[in-house]
Amino acid sequence: MNAMNQYSFWFVVGSQDLYGEDTLKQVAEHAGIMVDGLNKSGILPCRIELKPVAITPEDIFSIMTDASNTSSCAGVIAWMHTFSPSKMWIHGLSALRKPYCHLHTQFGRNIPNTAIDMDFMNLNQSAHGDREHGFINARMRMPRKVIVGFWQDAKVLNRLASWMRSAIGATASRLLKVMRFGDNMREVAVTEGDKVEAQIKLGWQVNTFPVGDLVAYLNAVREDEIDAIVHAYNERYDFSTDDISAIRYQAREEAAMEKMLKEHGCRAFTNTFQDLHGMKQLPGLATQSLMARGYGYGGEGDWKTAAMTAILKTMSEGLTGGTSFMEDYTYDLEPGKELSLGAHMLEVCPSIARNRARIEVHALGIGDREPPARLVFEGHAGRAICVSLVDMGGRFRLITQEIEAVEPTLTMPNLPVARIMWKGLPNFHTACECWILAGGAHHTVLSFDVTYDMISDWAEIMGIESIHIHENTCVDGFKQQLFLSDLAWKLR
Repeated sequence: MNAMNQYSFWFVVGSQDLYGEDTLKQVAEHAGIMVDGLNKSGILPCRIELKPVAITPEDIFSIMTDASNTSSCAGVIAWMHTFSPSKMWIHGLSALRKPYCHLHTQFGRNIPNTAIDMDFMNLNQSAHGDREHGFINARMRMPRKVIVGFWQDAKVLNRLASWMRSAIGATASRLLKVMRFGDNMREVAVTEGDKVEAQIKLGWQVNTFPVGDLVAYLNAVREDEIDAIVHAYNERYDFSTDDISAIRYQAREEAAMEKMLKEHGCRAFTNTFQDLHGMKQLPGLATQSLMARGYGYGGEGDWKTAAMTAILKTMSEGLTGGTSFMEDYTYDLEPGKELSLGAHMLEVCPSIARNRARIEVHALGIGDREPPARLVFEGHAGRAICVSLVDMGGRFRLITQEIEAVEPTLTMPNLPVARIMWKGLPNFHTACECWILAGGAHHTVLSFDVTYDMISDWAEIMGIESIHIHENTCVDGFKQQLFLSDLAWKLR
C-alpha cells in the first residue's frame, strides 16, 4: 500500500517578531537541526517537512490552510521555541482540518550552567511558550496530541511515531471505500449500522455490489492470470491437498475480486455465505490472500469490521506482527487457565501465522457450495489487541481489548481453519464481562502491531467514543466509565 511513503508531516515552529532577526535566525536554525535529526532517527514512519518560522497571524493562517489543502500532508506538529502569543493562532487553528500534535520540548537537553544569561533565556522559552500555546488549544477545545520530553529521546520519538500512524489511519479512513458483495447475514444485529453516519463521521463510502457482477468478472478471468496467482500461492504456502481445481477456483475469485476492488477504488470488502448465487465456493484462500496484501475484510457483510481491518493494516504498515479479521469462536474453560479460541469459517489473515501456512480443502458445512480451499495455521504468541467498532444509535463506540496470545495448547487436528488462542486481560472473566457490557461485537480486528495508544489517538482524531479494557480494568469501575461516557456523548 505504501501509505507511509505517500505522506509527510509539517513541522511548525512558533515565535514572534519581538526578538529581532538574529534570534529568529537561530530559531529557524535550531528547527532545521531538529527536523533533520527526527528524520534521521530511524524511528518515525513518515518524513517531517519543516515550514518557515511562524511569527504573525498571517503566517499561521497560511500554513494551516495550506496544510488542510495539501493531500500529501497527513498532519501538523507544532512547537513553540520562544513565546508565541496564542491569540495569533486562533484564526489558523480554526482553519486546520488535519490531525494536530503539540510537541512540548526544547532545543537543548540541559541548562548550560555558566553560559546561561538573559540572551539564552529569551531564545529558549519553550517551557512557558508551550504553556501559552497549550492554553489556546484547550480554550478552543481542539483535538490534539500532546507529547512531552526531549526530542532526541526514544520515548518521545516512539510516541510521535505512534501518533503519526494514527494520523495516517485517519487519512486512510477519510478516503476509504468498502465494497459489499451482497448484503449482511440475515437477522444479525451487530453487523448492521448507519452507513450515512459512517460516511459523515469517518469518511467511509460503503456500497453494495450485486454478486452477479462479481460472477461476470469471475467468468472473464484468464487462465494465465490464475496460473500467476497459483504460482504466488506455491511460493508463500505449503500445498496440503491434491484438489488443485479448488485452489485454482480460489485464485479465480481473488483475481475477480481484486479487479472489481481496484476499478472502484475500494480497499475493503465483505461477503456472506447466504449470497453466493452463481459462485462455486465461498472465497476463503482468496480472501486470506487479499488480506495479506493489505485489503480489509469483514465476514457476513460486516462492513464496519472490514473498514477497521483496512485502517489498522494501513496504520501498521511496515511492522511485522500481523493484523487480521477475527472472531471469538469458543472457549477453553480450565479453571485458572481460561482461553479464547479465535478463528472463522475461512477468513483469517496469514500475517498472524506462527509458521508457514498450508492450503487445505474441506467441506464448509454452510453455504451449500463446493468445498473451498483455505489456509490453515496457528497464530503466534505475543501481546495484541482486539478492536470492535459498534453503532450505539446516534454514535459509534470503539472498544479495544488488550490480550495475550499464547502458543496453542491443543493440536486440534480435526479443525481445518486458521486459529489463534489468547487470554484476555486482566483475566478471562473480567475481560469478557466488560466486553459484553460495552456491546462489543463477535467480529473484531486482531493486531499485534497496532497499540491502544494508536487506536485512542485515531478515535480522538475521528471524534468518536473509545473504550479500553486492559490489565487494570475492574467491572465496577468499567460500568461507571460506560455510564459517564453515555452521558458525555449524549451531550455532544
